[in-house]
Parts: sequence; structure tokens; C-alpha cells
Amino acid sequence: MNKTILEFVTWAESNGWIVTLKSERDLHLDPRLLNRYTDIPAEYTAFLRVVNECMTPSEQTWFLCEADYNNSSDSDFHWNEFELISLDAAVDDEAWRSEVTTWWDKYLPIMMSVRDGYSFYAIDLNNEIGSIVRGEEPEFEEVNKVADNLHHFLRQIMSDSIKL
Repeated sequence: MNKTILEFVTWAESNGWIVTLKSERDLHLDPRLLNRYTDIPAEYTAFLRVVNECMTPSEQTWFLCEADYNNSSDSDFHWNEFELISLDAAVDDEAWRSEVTTWWDKYLPIMMSVRDGYSFYAIDLNNEIGSIVRGEEPEFEEVNKVADNLHHFLRQIMSDSIKL
């Protein structure tokens, strides 16, 4: 297991997070997801190979894991819930719907939150590749960079620089 991921899992467990690890390290992501996101950073797939479930003690913020991406989790939220909300808002405006889909093609959601409204963290797969951005309602597609990469993001969570 990667050192930063191990440190994070240890930290999360000791801070009351709900964490379950995978029994096997194989990763079987839905082919539709892999076709859409062809360049998922190795550090994130390493996380997905290890972590089965990871959420804050309040259960209001959670990392998306393999079952979420495969639409086989118990969550009431789809892994792309905020994209779906934006598409619903676009109703029959095909140009707007296309813009929404094109935007989400470039950002892979990795964490969702319902604390203080809907928000998410995602991996930028287009501009600053591998960096982590944060978006929130009502304009999910307006994001701010919060970390250079997943490991930096995990360290920020552990240092309480990012409030979850």
C-alpha cells in the first residue's frame, strides 16, 4: 500500500471515519467509466485498490469507491449525481446539456458531500492534470483548485487544512 494512502487510512480510522479496506487488491471498474475517463491517475487507482469505503464520522462526506463507480453501492447518490442534477437543469437545451457533459468528461468526481449543501471534489483530467478541484451547488461546473494531486489532498485532510 502506498505510504500516503496508508497514513491517511490510519489517520481516518483513528479520527472516527468509517473505513473498510478491500480484501483483494484487484480493481474492476465499469468499462463505461474507463471509456469515459481513460487517464485516471495511478495514485487514485491505488487508493481504489485498497479502500472499499471511506466516509467522515458524520457520514455527510465520503470518497467514491469502486462500488460507487460500478453503480453497485448502497448509496442514494450516483457517482455522477451532480452531473445528473446539472443535466436535469438543462432540460431540453441540447447545447447546454452538451456543455455539461463535456465539462464532466474532464473532471472525475472522487468525493461527495451533503454537509452545508451539495459539494464535491474531483480530479482534473484536462487542465492541471491530476490536481484536485472543489465544486458546489448551484454551479457545480465552477470549481477551485484545492490540491496539486491526491496525495497532497489527503495530507491536507489529515492536517485539517480542508474542512470536511
